[in-house]
Amino acid sequence: MRLGGRIQAAAEVLEDILEQRTPANMALRDWGKAHRFAGSGDRAAIGNYVHDALRQKSSIAYRMDSETARALALGAAVFVGGHSPDELKTALDEDKFFTPNLSTDELAKLGGMISLDGAPDWIKADVPEWIWPAFENNFSDEAVTEGIALTARPPLDIRVNTLKTTRDAAMEKLGYSPTTLSPIGLRIPALTGQERHPNLQSDPAFMTGEIEIQDEGSQLVSLLINAQPGEKILDFCAGGGGKTIALAADMKNMGVVHAFDIDKRRLAPTYQRAQRAGASCVNVHQPPSSSLGALKSKKMDRVLVDAPCTGVGTWRRKPDAKWRLSEDALERRVKEQAAVLDEAQEYVKDGGFLIYVTCSMLAEENEQQVYAFLERFENFTLLSAGEVWEDRFGVNGPKPWSEDGCTLTLTPASTNTDGFFFAVMEKSK
Repeated sequence: MRLGGRIQAAAEVLEDILEQRTPANMALRDWGKAHRFAGSGDRAAIGNYVHDALRQKSSIAYRMDSETARALALGAAVFVGGHSPDELKTALDEDKFFTPNLSTDELAKLGGMISLDGAPDWIKADVPEWIWPAFENNFSDEAVTEGIALTARPPLDIRVNTLKTTRDAAMEKLGYSPTTLSPIGLRIPALTGQERHPNLQSDPAFMTGEIEIQDEGSQLVSLLINAQPGEKILDFCAGGGGKTIALAADMKNMGVVHAFDIDKRRLAPTYQRAQRAGASCVNVHQPPSSSLGALKSKKMDRVLVDAPCTGVGTWRRKPDAKWRLSEDALERRVKEQAAVLDEAQEYVKDGGFLIYVTCSMLAEENEQQVYAFLERFENFTLLSAGEVWEDRFGVNGPKPWSEDGCTLTLTPASTNTDGFFFAVMEKSK
């Protein structure tokens, strides 16, 4: 496919996403099934145009003075993809698969006729208008910067499984660079053209459990938990088990990590991942689980609540979720988080730790949840996560954002990771 056909295809996929509210990965998959002639390079380029358009949907629509799928695809090709308007016009005029031809008005807008200088901040930041007050309240003067950082293409990060190898050995085998902060991470930089990242799941190092795909931010959060060999730990919202497996490696397989999630479908991959990683200390509890209830009497040294959230911190990777998010969804998540925290605290032993994590960057899901919990349960005390950060990652590198000096918020702008919130509370002895 030539450039025009790729942009036309991106517009078709975007129309499906915007009009039918189809998740981006499903819309791209459906398009690929219906157009089997498209090669892997074509599908990668189309996917990049689609995701670029969704990451910067508000700002592209403002500059194009149009929210149509066609306008977004064209804008993504020029404002993000780096094609010049004249280059684009020449390529599109010669491509029969792009219709109708580029108009004079479209060409002028692609050339910069409308500037973002006069746009509202929420448009400059590409953050939904309804959530902008909360976003701005959280980050103040840095809100636009934080929003723009969420529109960039993300890197592909790898966690080296220290149960099976070392980072140096993995670097020598794979050839990737080390992550800036995580001592067990490797990074493949964000894409700059229309190529795609390698399929790591087919790499022998992945299949034998030497590496896992895990964003550096998630690696850092797992290390901040500070799991110690011999401890009893409960990952209360384990999901697919990414942090569960990371904790097992940090504990050197000594002790036990109990993994539980209310959704057994999300929990299912944990079995295979633990086996592949050689994480023999992992004990999975499927719902409904009577064995999990028995843990209340045994009490845990640490309980991790990686709570369900809006996923604001993952907008670089899932940009369509940004525009599907609603006020009702945020309200539901806030209620769920409070309920999960209240239930999880029952498993913490006296002198043990309750760790609260989200992949959100909103105070409503983060600091406010922690402060409200501490009011409900006066036998818990908020500790300084910043001190643990400095102990584990040093004082000279990038630092997460913090409102109170105790909790931490990792962001693409501050730590060049996905967005994560981290807080640790100790139960009184």
